[in-house]
Amino acid sequence: MNYKRLNRYYYLRLKRLRGDPEILAGGTAIGVLIGLTPTMPIHTILIIGLTLITRTSTIAGVVSSFLICNPLTYFPIYYFSLKFGNIITPYEISWDGIRTVLNQLVQSENIVHSMKIIGNLGYETIVVMIAGGFFIALPFAFISYYGALYFFKQLNSKRENG
Repeated sequence: MNYKRLNRYYYLRLKRLRGDPEILAGGTAIGVLIGLTPTMPIHTILIIGLTLITRTSTIAGVVSSFLICNPLTYFPIYYFSLKFGNIITPYEISWDGIRTVLNQLVQSENIVHSMKIIGNLGYETIVVMIAGGFFIALPFAFISYYGALYFFKQLNSKRENG
């Protein structure tokens, strides 16, 4: 698979979006936030829910999530979520168990099977991974909001002048 071409495709999808820059930037930030959390089997569901609640762009959220979370970034996202989660929570989880679960999730047949795999992790593992993931994702979400806001304002300005 040609990842450079795929990333270019999603970049062009973002570039073609039209609408209020604040709404598009909000959707982008939500996509980055969810894309950088270890919630792989339910990313799209979470993005749709959050963008509907915040009245931001669902399409921008889904597209930016695909740019952030892809087969090349699954393992680093889960690894750093584990490392930071171990630091900021009172629990200590090993990487070997997470790596095994991640391999099972990647090969999972459907979302029901994925949810069973996640359910078997245990409370401590889920807390560590989610806490670590949000610890990593929040700064990137804020940065992406302002970067996307600038990007979409510039794009609208070019469309109006050109």
